[in-house]
Amino acid sequence: MSSSKKVSIASLLVALGIVYGDIGTSPLYVMKAILATNGGYISNELVLGGVSLVFWTLTLQTTIKYVILTLKADNNGEGGIFSLYTLVRKRAKWLIIPAVIGGAALLADGMITPPVTVTSAIEGLNLIWTLSTKTVVITVIFILIFLFSFQKFGTAKIGKLFGPMMFIWFSMLAILGVSQIVQNPYIVKALNPYYAINLLIESPKSTYILGAVFLCTTGAEALYSDLGHCGRKNIYYTWTFVKLCLVLNYLGQGAWLISRNGERISQNPFFLIMPQSFIIPGVIIATLAAIIASQALISGSFTLISEAIKLNLFPRLRVRYPNEEKGQIYIPAINYILGIGCILLVLYFKKSENMEAAYGLAITVTMLMTTILLSQYQRYNRRKPKLSIVVLIVFGCIELSFLYANLFKFFRGGYITLCIGLIIIFVMYTWIHGTHIKQKYSQYSKISDHLDKFEAIDKDVELPIYATHTVYLTQSQNRKYVENKILHSIFNKRPKRSKYYWFIHVKVTDEPYTMNYKVFTIKPNKIFSIEFQLGFRVSQRINVFLREVIQNLISTGELEFTPKEYMLDNRQDKNVGDFKFVLIEEALSNESNLSKWDNLIMSFKVIIKRVTVSPSKWFGIDTSIVEVEKVPITIGHRNKVELKRVR
Repeated sequence: MSSSKKVSIASLLVALGIVYGDIGTSPLYVMKAILATNGGYISNELVLGGVSLVFWTLTLQTTIKYVILTLKADNNGEGGIFSLYTLVRKRAKWLIIPAVIGGAALLADGMITPPVTVTSAIEGLNLIWTLSTKTVVITVIFILIFLFSFQKFGTAKIGKLFGPMMFIWFSMLAILGVSQIVQNPYIVKALNPYYAINLLIESPKSTYILGAVFLCTTGAEALYSDLGHCGRKNIYYTWTFVKLCLVLNYLGQGAWLISRNGERISQNPFFLIMPQSFIIPGVIIATLAAIIASQALISGSFTLISEAIKLNLFPRLRVRYPNEEKGQIYIPAINYILGIGCILLVLYFKKSENMEAAYGLAITVTMLMTTILLSQYQRYNRRKPKLSIVVLIVFGCIELSFLYANLFKFFRGGYITLCIGLIIIFVMYTWIHGTHIKQKYSQYSKISDHLDKFEAIDKDVELPIYATHTVYLTQSQNRKYVENKILHSIFNKRPKRSKYYWFIHVKVTDEPYTMNYKVFTIKPNKIFSIEFQLGFRVSQRINVFLREVIQNLISTGELEFTPKEYMLDNRQDKNVGDFKFVLIEEALSNESNLSKWDNLIMSFKVIIKRVTVSPSKWFGIDTSIVEVEKVPITIGHRNKVELKRVR
């Protein structure tokens, strides 16, 4: 399993390059955001308390909650909020709510990560040259365009450079921090939680300070999501190094600030602690780290959406695989949305300090939802009810405090990420609720009750052979039944005479990489029902899978098939005949009798299906062997209409 990957120098470097992009670049803006709560004025109480709050937030929220507790909640080595949801979803239906809210909030707030990190890095050049806001904005947009344009090629090759680059970044953080600590070791007192508690109690702006401090741990959720790429042990070991470097840098910034007590600064203390001669190399390294952080977020968004689609929580989108690296996926639609969204945010906020004011609001919601799911995991899966209560109370209180603090960011730009999150939630709700409505009113028939009709259509020589293998995808979880619309397609809508009939149901399992199948013979050598059990991270290449199943059935004698002599390749292990996949495309009928809300949801779902990827592309079926039939969805029953004949 991925969680037990071997630890080596190479694996540790990979973890550094993939896992810590977001949380690792937080020193770029956290101390600046804390100072901004006091108008840029430096005070010993603010600096000591601020650094203390950062240290204990990293310790409680990131180390204890995520690294120690949450990483153990892996699904066959995979992590992330949807992986956690698959572990507990059978315990209670309501758990889909925190999963959907958390996933949507993570995507929404993640959209602002690339702009804030890249902008913070580029603004460091102001210490050497005075750059106009317009110049910074254009530079950042150029970098973002390059970053998102590169996604379709994958990151297999350039990704190998991420680890060494992030090692250089964290080493730089530590060296810069130590260089200031040795000049003013008084700052080490900030590790005492007294200063954190005292600042929260005494400062009239403690709520705003708490909102700024939270920025230091926003990447913790991404750390959990990348569990499958790196393995738990690699994250354990690298986090020790990463946290040490982060803490040293925060202490270093604090030491520099304390030595200037009472002064007011408008520039970023992260760059101010650098020697003047090192600023340009420092900005270059910071920019590269920001790009890597953005790349990690983009890749994480692709993975998150892919899992949501497989779990039927999100509309189907085209998923591509740029290379053979495990976990390397590319979703064009999400890439365009993220890219355009990031550019618009840069144009709207213009400065990193404005972005910091809006950053972090939605991610607190994600962390709170993860806490709810984690407590249920501890209660049911680990059978530790006391730990479940402790997790819910302790981390719930911490995150509710951060959420309250971040609510003050709503009118400073937080409303943008929340609106994006609400749109994503509505799309997910529409997809989920629309599916439930359809399943509730779907009508099924027993296939064996229609065997006489299959026999009759087989004997009707006036009908041309439709295909050797006619294949339907069914939502029925009972192998003996299929939807009435499928039977109507076979017998009524252009009757389909075929040598073999296949009814396929795809069941997405809670395990990430399951690839199993079951075959049920309804009529020997004629009608078969297949259930593919595929993990939520497996590409659903039904066309390929079905051919392999048929070859296996031929080899076991369960299916009799002899290729024609005129076929170019008439070996049974290669040629299994021609296929025709019949996909039924649905449109809402005017005859449906639904409430206004359900009718709106179903109408919106039909619109979504029109603009998203077609079933044939989603299931990996060759479009040359697909026939799409349109049928109306008639849900519910209207009162019988009585017409009166008049002369």
